[in-house]
Amino acid sequence: MNPTSTTLADLLAGADASGHDHAATEKNSGLQHIHNHATGAVVWFPTWKKFRETADWETTVAGQEDLLAAATEDGTPLEDAAAALLAQQLTHLLERAAVSTDANVFVQENLTPHLTGTWALGDAVARRSGSALTTGTPSSVFSVYPYDVYAQDGGVFATTLWNDIIDARRNQALADKAARKALKPVSRKALKNAARKAARR
Repeated sequence: MNPTSTTLADLLAGADASGHDHAATEKNSGLQHIHNHATGAVVWFPTWKKFRETADWETTVAGQEDLLAAATEDGTPLEDAAAALLAQQLTHLLERAAVSTDANVFVQENLTPHLTGTWALGDAVARRSGSALTTGTPSSVFSVYPYDVYAQDGGVFATTLWNDIIDARRNQALADKAARKALKPVSRKALKNAARKAARR
C-alpha cells in the first residue's frame, strides 16, 4: 500500500465544507454519506478503498495487528482470533450505543471509526498471514460476521450498522421502561381489587 499523507479527518472535513451537492462530492472524493435526519447532519465515511489511501490506514492496521498478536500468543489460530476480535469489537460498540444518551449523536461519532477498524482488521489478517489484501471479497474471518463489509464499497455495511446502532438504543430504552413499570409500586386500590378477585375464586 502507498497511502497518501492526507488524513481521514481532512477528507471528512473537506466533504463537510463542500456544500449541498453531495452526489458530486461522493464522486470526486471517494467518500459516501448518510443523512442523519434526526440531527440534520450529513455523516461522511470513506469507502474501504479510499480508507487504504489515507494516512490513517497504516496506523489502524498496525493497531489491529497488535491485537491479533496478543490474541494468538496462546496458540489460537489467526483466523479464529480475528473472528473473535470482530465479534468483540461489534458487541462493545452496540453495548455502548445501548446506553448512550443520544443514539443519533453516538452514531455520528462512532460509525466511521468502527467501519475503518473492521476493514483494518481484515487487512491486518492478510498482512500477518502473508496474503494479498482483499479486492472486495470478504475473507473467511468474516464468515459469521453479520454484515457484508465490502458491498457497495462499504455502503451496505455503513447503512446496516447505522440502523443497528439506533435500534440498540431504542431496544434498551424499551427494556428500561418495562423494568421501571415492573418496579412501580402497586396501589392500595389495586391490591384490594386483587384480593377481592382472589376471594371470589
